[in-house]
Amino acid sequence: MEIFGNEISGSAYRKAVKTQKKFIRKFGDDRNTHYHLALKDNAVLTEPFGCKTIVTNQNTDKDTFTESLPENPIIIGNIRMGFGHYRISMAMASAAKALGYTPLWMDLNSFPETTCTKIISYQNDLYSMGSRLSQKFPLFNKLFWEPMNYEGFKKLSYNAGDQMTAQLMTPLFREIPKETPFIATHVWPSQAAIHAGMKNVVNAIPDNWPMALHLSEGAIHTVQTFNSYWGYRTLNGFDGDKILNPMGDGDIIWIGHYIDHELVSNIEKDCKARIERSQNGGPIRFLFTIGGAGAQGEFFAAIIKTLLPYVKQNKACIYLNCGDYENVWNMLQKMIPEFADGSVPVTKHFNDWASELEFANSAIEGLETESGSGVHAFCNKDIFGAVYITNLLMRASDILVTKPSELAFYPVPKLFIRRIGGHEMWGAIHSAELGDGTQECESPEYASALVKMIIEQPSLIEGMCNNIINEKKKGTYDGAYKAVKIAAGEIHGRNL
Repeated sequence: MEIFGNEISGSAYRKAVKTQKKFIRKFGDDRNTHYHLALKDNAVLTEPFGCKTIVTNQNTDKDTFTESLPENPIIIGNIRMGFGHYRISMAMASAAKALGYTPLWMDLNSFPETTCTKIISYQNDLYSMGSRLSQKFPLFNKLFWEPMNYEGFKKLSYNAGDQMTAQLMTPLFREIPKETPFIATHVWPSQAAIHAGMKNVVNAIPDNWPMALHLSEGAIHTVQTFNSYWGYRTLNGFDGDKILNPMGDGDIIWIGHYIDHELVSNIEKDCKARIERSQNGGPIRFLFTIGGAGAQGEFFAAIIKTLLPYVKQNKACIYLNCGDYENVWNMLQKMIPEFADGSVPVTKHFNDWASELEFANSAIEGLETESGSGVHAFCNKDIFGAVYITNLLMRASDILVTKPSELAFYPVPKLFIRRIGGHEMWGAIHSAELGDGTQECESPEYASALVKMIIEQPSLIEGMCNNIINEKKKGTYDGAYKAVKIAAGEIHGRNL
């Protein structure tokens, strides 16, 4: 077995085969099963993007999927593993719509009858558990979680195992025309598409730390930074100190950050509004995004407690997205007494997408003072609404408080809290070097100190906004458009 011309050891190959057999014993092997597909509207994504969701069709024994395809389709292949890969997929769908394509959403973790989804769900549960443990137990994080995320996933031998596992994910592709443009925002859909014979596959790599985990030989790999480009192109460190055969010129392309059309096209307008709010002494709007695992609840709670006196003075406003887990909100209420006893009123926007959408649009346009003051909590059982409300609220926010994951690349001023996994640190480093975000805050105390600085010196927001505007002029945030054009065959690497 070889990966980009680099031979995988016999022991690594045998381990990969063993892993595949383990999954077959545990979840079955449905590679001879014929799943019929259909398209379905999505309550959140269809209206803004014209996006359809690919589902299995239990009501037919015929292949009608090809006939149902819209004009200029482009498939966005993803998995739900946290919010990051969904968010990048939404950026691709938004860019596809803006460029005249119809995005089709294909989440390989949404077909519970398949071996594919069973494997992904199993591994997702393990990763979520590891994330939570890493935040609760520093020794576990230091000795296991950080090394695995930083070095373990970097090894070329790790990719061999994933490639064998991805062979079990191919049945869902049987009815899809092989020439259909396909953008994967996680490596497993990319690997599965390649093994299934898809011809025009873009593997949109997240993060800013090169790892063999993200390799999908046969696809065109895209990256958001030059740091990633050189690391992947040379496969540096993927097999210890060994100098490996590099990826080919056409195998990997730097294209810029994967950002929604709505965000990119409104950068100047939104930054102008942020600067005006900071100069006029209005409440500074802080957007908090807490993942479903709630792994950093105590970290977020400490920052929110720092902000509450400023909220009472109408110097700060809090938008708090708890995702699709109400237990996260319940956890924060226990950690923040002012939320529980009502001394700081909280306006809840739960499970009502229409009202959430109305609020976000009002906040963006500044139509109501209520949307720019106080504390507003969001939670939606619909995963699409849970993710997308953050994208909308980013336009209305002055500071995004987040770990340095996929959100590190978004064109909004950012305050980074402590990472989950060593690979995420490079997102914060990249953002700080661009000047659109802070350094990573290793402790709640340091993050709280930066919050006070930002409120007391709002010119810091203006500086980050000016840097965002300058980066837009360079094309830094055009990655989603370019990914769509590459998948559709409009442009090639040397034309970028």
